[in-house]
Amino acid sequence: MSASPISIRGVSKVFRTDERELAALDGIDFEIPSGQFTSLLGPSGCGKSTLLNAVAGFALPTSGSIVANGTEVTGPGPGRGMVFQEYALFPWMTVEQNVAFGLEIKGAGKGAIEDTVRQLLGMLSLSDFRKRYPKDLSGGMRQRVAIARVLALDSPIMLMDEPFGALDALTRRNLQDELLRIWAELKKTIIFVTHSIEEAIYLADRIVVMTYRPGTVKRDLMVELPRPRDPSAPEFNALKRELGQLVMEEQQRHHTDELRLAAID
Repeated sequence: MSASPISIRGVSKVFRTDERELAALDGIDFEIPSGQFTSLLGPSGCGKSTLLNAVAGFALPTSGSIVANGTEVTGPGPGRGMVFQEYALFPWMTVEQNVAFGLEIKGAGKGAIEDTVRQLLGMLSLSDFRKRYPKDLSGGMRQRVAIARVLALDSPIMLMDEPFGALDALTRRNLQDELLRIWAELKKTIIFVTHSIEEAIYLADRIVVMTYRPGTVKRDLMVELPRPRDPSAPEFNALKRELGQLVMEEQQRHHTDELRLAAID
């Protein structure tokens, strides 16, 4: 792997309202080398999505800095493609129109757009659905379209916010395998947010476990298991138990904080 395309230095995020301040992130500090598949893991409320949105440029940090591909992040940019849990497709556009949209905005030529769309629809088994509208597709198919739309822009960095969280178990595993195949072929740098320990181990080179609010790095570990990974293997389940203990500690801390705040109220 080459030099780090993503450098996160001392990143903190505070949300302020008239009534209170909420520290969502506190002193996040790590780098992600080119081509690495990194998963952000932790319970709800640990700031995983907040950190991902900061890297995307949607919600900049209160302090600290994020550098992506050698440039400080000051807003959204074409070098960072985002895949959301809720698909975010244009319902009035067909599959091929959704995938082509970003290329048209960039001003790509008609021939280049057609070639790219055809290649991506084939890669994601969507060729037979090119004229369908999102309402006619299953959840898994919609997410394939969302991934194809991001890949069409050829961003070197892919940011994925629990993209398979709303899918059934079989569809989820199929799309996990599709994503691994695409990642191996295209060499993208991926940050993948999940609260599923098994999903993080199955997919990632590296897992960053975050603490409950304010989010900090509790554990940063490399997943040394060979690919393809077998969730029934003893080594897989040993790591799953280790990570489960870390996440449980943060869930318990969350519960304790909730009880304390309820007592104050």
